[in-house]
Amino acid sequence: MKEFSVEELLPHAGNMVLLNRVIDYGEDTMRAEVIVRDGGLFADANTVPAWLGIEYMAQTIAALGGMKRRLAGKPLNLGFLLGTRRYDCNVDKFAVGTVLIVAVTRLVQDQGLGVFDCRISAEGIVAAAKLNVYQPDSTVNRVITE
Repeated sequence: MKEFSVEELLPHAGNMVLLNRVIDYGEDTMRAEVIVRDGGLFADANTVPAWLGIEYMAQTIAALGGMKRRLAGKPLNLGFLLGTRRYDCNVDKFAVGTVLIVAVTRLVQDQGLGVFDCRISAEGIVAAAKLNVYQPDSTVNRVITE
């Protein structure tokens, strides 16, 4: 398994890189680890809101796309989270220091549009959503900075 740092797979920079590492990946799947961090834009009183799980899922999808491009010798390209119809999570907040496992599986991909089944798990935590994304086949520089 070829290894890249998360920063090499995402078009994000600085504090906006929320994933800690890629655990494993396949043609249509990826699992990543997130250690919920203190500070930054999202933390409040040693927690982050559970809706931030949608961004953890989106970044895992982006990392899968980045992995495919890196393995093909191509530079990163920008992707867009179009949304989800439903995000279910059994908690309202994630405690700082919690280790979350984020798993994504591509269900549909057609001309840059994709649908991914996404799950977050940790002790006592379960979250799920199907995210709709768009990733054009064009190259961009890093667009999200600190």
